Amino acid sequence: MPPAPPSPAAFFDLANAYQRTEALKAAVELDLFTHVAAGRTATADLAAATGASPRGVRILADYLTVVGLLHKSADRYALTPDADAFLNRASPAYLGGALEFLLTPQLRECFQSLTAAVRKGGTATSAEGTVSHDNPVWVAFARAMAPMMSLPARILADLVGDGEETRLRVLDVAAGHGLFGIAVARRCPAARVTALDWPNVLVVAAENAAREGVADRVALLPGSAFELDWGGPYDVVLLTNFLHHFDLPTCERLAAKAHAALAPGGRAVTLEFVPEPDRVTPPATAAFALTMLATTAAGDAYTFAEYERVFAAAGFVRSVFQPLPPTTQQAVVSYRD
Repeated sequence: MPPAPPSPAAFFDLANAYQRTEALKAAVELDLFTHVAAGRTATADLAAATGASPRGVRILADYLTVVGLLHKSADRYALTPDADAFLNRASPAYLGGALEFLLTPQLRECFQSLTAAVRKGGTATSAEGTVSHDNPVWVAFARAMAPMMSLPARILADLVGDGEETRLRVLDVAAGHGLFGIAVARRCPAARVTALDWPNVLVVAAENAAREGVADRVALLPGSAFELDWGGPYDVVLLTNFLHHFDLPTCERLAAKAHAALAPGGRAVTLEFVPEPDRVTPPATAAFALTMLATTAAGDAYTFAEYERVFAAAGFVRSVFQPLPPTTQQAVVSYRD
């Protein structure tokens, strides 16, 4: 069978990808998916519910059908399973709020300067990008991304303990929304969690701990992970979605701080986007490296071999790679001794 002829489809998909982003954003802002889920499936009903024009709703809903988020039969629309799970505001897995962070002007500006970032080898918008001192973008992250992190947090908590430990001491570094430490506190009723992050971000973590009923077991440690004494000793140090912002020598410094803060028998549990050695698989994991190029001075999506060397240099005796399906992230569990 002869090979398929060259096609410009990939070019046009990439060149017009911004249209998909804006269509999704418009649909979320109009609550279109939630209205469809509530039974307003005809164009006229959707227009009335959203306060938009029938022509506008029809064209937007047709486009969302084309890209796979709606089904259409005659003049009526229905949610696909993905849209029902993640874009219906009534769903516990609703992700529409994550757009508040994913489409912040700071992040968009980073990608609009991607050519300069490629030439430079790091973000072109500022010296440090999103990891600059006490950056307010992380408050938006903490508030908007919590629903996306709830599943990985529950899976990661299973790696930390089985619920039977006596007073498990946990440090959650760069805690953000606090969900990872909170998930451990819920999984292990005797656990005590210390959440370390900038003061303005920890406000969100405190709110989430109170909402989950574990505020009495979550202490706050405000400040810079680089400048603060982490205290301890801890049984577990959580490094979740943090190391990828930095170069490998900086990761070694942080790993060394984790090692110093751990009690004998302790573990550092790292959650990251960890691609295979080829750096292009799995695709959703490997593609994260581009985000680090655009938004940080020296961050990357590091392989397990690189993390293994980082933690070994910091004094850990071994590290174990742990996939976390169905998420696109992976864990590295590093043992102090």
